[in-house]
This record gives sequence, structure tokens and C-alpha cells, in this order.
Amino acid sequence: MGTGEFGRAVRRWRDRTTPEAAGLPAGRHRRAVGLRREELASLAGISVDYVTRLEQGRAANPSAQVIEALARALRLSQSERAHLFRLAGRVPSGPETVPAYITPGVQRMLDRLTGTPVAVFDAAWTLLTVNPPYAALKGDPSGRQGNQRNGVWRHFLGPPSRIRHTPESLAAFENVLVSDLRTAVERYPADRRLGRLVAELRANSERFVRLWDSGALGHHEVTRKTFDHPQVGPLTLDCDVLTVVGSDLRIMIYTAEPGTEDAERLALLTVLGTQTLIG
Repeated sequence: MGTGEFGRAVRRWRDRTTPEAAGLPAGRHRRAVGLRREELASLAGISVDYVTRLEQGRAANPSAQVIEALARALRLSQSERAHLFRLAGRVPSGPETVPAYITPGVQRMLDRLTGTPVAVFDAAWTLLTVNPPYAALKGDPSGRQGNQRNGVWRHFLGPPSRIRHTPESLAAFENVLVSDLRTAVERYPADRRLGRLVAELRANSERFVRLWDSGALGHHEVTRKTFDHPQVGPLTLDCDVLTVVGSDLRIMIYTAEPGTEDAERLALLTVLGTQTLIG
């Protein structure tokens, strides 16, 4: 199967997907029922030019990350997603690899939580998708590739986080990260990407090695996290992690207590989005 068939499938599903189904306002005076290329590009986090080249069969070998992003944006079913992978000459994640499929129901939940920072991770804490408030709170992740999208990698090897930690909260957080990653390795031993992630962490972080070799254990609890945000200043939010039964997805949600200064700052952050204030 060639790039032409892949492109025709993307175009067909784009024409089928209404703005409302994709979580977008329908607007007026639309000539097309389905999504515009610009809308699909924005939802998938890729350029309009790349969408055009994919649809016209002029872009070969799209990455698994691009295929996943298109499948989410187009609200494909699991069988349609698998078909899109096969059209690109790739094998979709199966029972032996960490699931990356976001169900339409979870995606619709993200669409509706427009004022609440929400992100979806896989079982190994690789970021799959975020909504705009989350990107505004923690930084826009759209340019991250490979292990840069993994929360464990970013904590031990990446840039500093906006989150404040006490020694106690840091130890608890790291225990949870390492424990979750070990569970993922045990559950999906054939996942090569996961094996490479652990190898890179072991090769570059002595702290990770100590925690991994000591058998660190941890479990998720409701936590309060304080962010030092460059635009709105410090804000303290409740952080809840929900697990989607059957797909091993982790949904991270940040909320503020109503009527507080933190709630006001979160509302301001939602309005500002990822824009930079100009003084």
C-alpha cells in the first residue's frame, strides 16, 4: 500500500469528521461539512503544508506519532486507526506494546473541559495529548519528539519543571514515576521503545538507577502542586490522576478551589492560552 492510499483515507475521514465531532465550533457559511485542512492540522499539531502533502501522496513514511495524532484528530475507531497504520506501512501498537489509542469518549471529555488543564498519558507516562489550558499551564509540548514527550525522561533528564517540590514531595513523586515505569515494563516486556527508554535513563541518570535498582514503590494520591508560572505568577492546584480501565491511559487533571486567587489565576491562564504577554 502506498502513500496515495494513505492520503485518500485521511481526506475521506477529514470530509466525514464534522467540526462539532472534533470539538470545534461549527461556524457559519461553511462550504464543507467536514474539517478544513487548517483545522485538521491544528488538531493534530502538524503544519497545513504537511497535511496537504500527505493527502496528495507527496509525503512518504509519516511517523507513528503523526499517525496517532491524525487518528485522534479524526476521531477514528480502533479498527480505523489500525487500518491507517497499515496504509502507512507501519504496525499499530498491539497487546504486547504500551497502548496509545485514545477512545472517542476520552477525547470528547477533553473537548468539554475547556477551562480545566487536562493531559492524557500512556502507561509509561508518555504524553499523548493535552488540551490548551494544560499547554498554557505547563508549557506547549507540540514540538517535543520521542523520549522528550515522556514524563519520566523529562523529570530525570529534561529541563527544569515549573512545579515547586519539597524534599518529601520530590521523593514521593520520583517513587511513583519509577514504580509506574517498572509496572509498564513488566506488563509490556516486548515493547522495544519502552526498553530503549529505560536504557537511556539508566545510562544518564544515577538517581534513576538508584531508585530503579532499589525497587522503589509508590502509588498515586490526590496532591496539591504549586507552579511558578512566568505569566500569572504562583498558583496552587489540586492534581488528580485517573486511569482508564482497559486501555491503561492516565488522565491528569488540575483544578483550583473555587473563589480563590488560584482559581482567578487559572481562569486568566486559560484566557491567555500559550500566548506571551507583551509588556
